[in-house]
Amino acid sequence: MSRSLHDTPSHVLDSDDDLDEHETVARDEVMVRSLQDADLRRVVRIDERITGRNRRAYYERKFSEVLQESGVRISLVAETDELVTGFVMARVDYGEFGQAEATATIDTIGVDPTAAGAHIGQALMSQLLVNLGALRVETIRTEVRWQDIELLGFLSRCGFAPAQRLSLSMDID
Repeated sequence: MSRSLHDTPSHVLDSDDDLDEHETVARDEVMVRSLQDADLRRVVRIDERITGRNRRAYYERKFSEVLQESGVRISLVAETDELVTGFVMARVDYGEFGQAEATATIDTIGVDPTAAGAHIGQALMSQLLVNLGALRVETIRTEVRWQDIELLGFLSRCGFAPAQRLSLSMDID
């Protein structure tokens, strides 16, 4: 699974589960660490295996944003045998749309299809939620393409549900 927020139509999902009460089993089985510059090539390769498209330029921008720009970013990779097998890119916003609460947003998540069933996605989400809990984040949001049943199912199992918000967009010609 590898998805970004640029695909529409979509569902807006959020989770306000107690971020301190997530299973550690997946984190015990899979090494999860912070994203680094050297991970770009492998992240692009995983995404290409999933989407069938090379989106290197997109990921170059995301890596720049994650690693060099200001703001709180919580982006992680999972490793199996010292090889990156999954990633999640997220950020923390301390207030948006008139809300004062800290909210995290997952921009992109991906797991190498050859590592399916190895609890990579669960380990990434579990560690992400632990990190967000330490930052006192109470809600995490993401957006998923309407047709992406596999990703919707995964996020549902992680505690996400449709958000009580309407997402609007407009093409600018």
